Amino acid sequence: MDKPETRILIVEDDRLALAALVVGLEASGYIVAKAGTGEDALSVCADFDPHLIVMDICLPGISGIEATRQIRMKQDVPVIFLSAVEDAEVVQETIALSSTIHLVKPITLTQLIPAIESMLARNKEIRTLRVSEENLSSALKQSREISVAVGMLMERHNVSAQDAFELLRQHARATRRKTGDVAKDVATGTLKLEPRPPAGPKKS
Repeated sequence: MDKPETRILIVEDDRLALAALVVGLEASGYIVAKAGTGEDALSVCADFDPHLIVMDICLPGISGIEATRQIRMKQDVPVIFLSAVEDAEVVQETIALSSTIHLVKPITLTQLIPAIESMLARNKEIRTLRVSEENLSSALKQSREISVAVGMLMERHNVSAQDAFELLRQHARATRRKTGDVAKDVATGTLKLEPRPPAGPKKS
């Protein structure tokens, strides 16, 4: 299984459990770093820059939850929490930290790897959406034509501002024009953009 450049940090104070997770994830194609305490995790994160952290909650020194809080102050990284018991209060604490999953130990690789893949996919979608929203916000601030065109498309097709902006960008890419120029044509009425219909089932 090829997992190019996917870096995972395992934070676990049980050496046998830590070794098993490291060996299993490396065999599955991940690049793995390890830490035995929350303090070690803070240090490793700074240099390793993981795409995801598997974090035991009960650690010597600071807890996994506190370590995650401190890591999140510097790095936006998804976390899978591991705990030996399903404590409702602890679960609520982990839920309060966005982009997390809570699993109860003992955990097997057949349980952990799907959780890792799910979390990485969800985090990628969130990042893509965040970039798209930032692009829209910047475009609306910089261009009156884009702002007017987005408003017209929203009203005409009953779509969100983000969808209207994506419609402008898609046409601009397809015609190799600037988004602002396409927006100007929409705003002046010389171009009527229509949302693409959803793709139907493929014919056999």
